Amino acid sequence: PEKTNELLRKYPNVTYLQDSFVIVEGIKIWGSPIQPWFHSWAFNRLRGEDIKKHWDLIPDDVDILITHGPAFGILDQTPRGEHVGCEDLLDAISTRVKPTIHVSGHIHPAYGYTTRFLNEENRTMHFFNASILNESYEIQNKPFVVEFDVDTKLITLETNN
Repeated sequence: PEKTNELLRKYPNVTYLQDSFVIVEGIKIWGSPIQPWFHSWAFNRLRGEDIKKHWDLIPDDVDILITHGPAFGILDQTPRGEHVGCEDLLDAISTRVKPTIHVSGHIHPAYGYTTRFLNEENRTMHFFNASILNESYEIQNKPFVVEFDVDTKLITLETNN
């Protein structure tokens, strides 16, 4: 926590989201650094109740959800073909939260963009694995540039990626 506080003092215009939200120009954004257990990294949680309690904190009316790790089966595949995203996060996203945009990273080779259509709501959820680094921690991918209309819930994605 002290290192985080030190960085936030150094960069006062940064908004740090740790199981919290912010509203920017009417857009509700919720973020969490929590991820399923991975080696001995920070913000690890055991799968099941230990991690689910974090996802239970996400408000139902979030427009943009930002998490370090991806949801299970969505831009979470390793080079060995394993899906390593969080099942409990997928459940929260699919059944309750239904954000317009979910941004994650963590699984570097799963960089990309995909969508899921919500039939009952006649709208689309957009998923981004925005990791710009490869597995050697070298910059490999371009960042996504997205415009979001808070009224229509429509996005515009720059196509130069």
